[in-house]
Amino acid sequence: MESPAILDRAFQVIMRHMIETGRAPHYTELAAALRCDIEDGRQSLHRVIDAFVPSWLYPETDYVASFCPFSNVPTQYRISVAGQQKWYAQCGFESLAVTWLFPGQVVRVDAPCLDCGQPMILEMEDGRFLRVEPPGIIGHLNQPWVLSKSRLPFL
Repeated sequence: MESPAILDRAFQVIMRHMIETGRAPHYTELAAALRCDIEDGRQSLHRVIDAFVPSWLYPETDYVASFCPFSNVPTQYRISVAGQQKWYAQCGFESLAVTWLFPGQVVRVDAPCLDCGQPMILEMEDGRFLRVEPPGIIGHLNQPWVLSKSRLPFL
């Protein structure tokens, strides 16, 4: 069993890499950052993903699909910071959490409405909404979490 300190370090490496680059590190990059051999890096990736729900790997691979609140797969929830769009949120609700990963910066979320297709825009800074278009946006989940849990890699 991996120590909590190593899992914490692996979590920090993955999250910082996603914040800085907009993508998840490969397990070889994780191994280099953890200063361990490649197989230990791969195992650490699997263990931190198993411990950190809701995050997951592409089915039957060692590739990060999603590391909450980010998605490593392009989604309709496009995240921009300082005018640079290189992140995607896991879902509409998780897009709101991204603001805390960029303190003091304006985080913009652009997404189409999944009901009518019209554009939606949110701008936030340190958890405070600066812009909400259209006014009165609401969130909706069509499926209870319990039913979705086994399907996470496919949502």
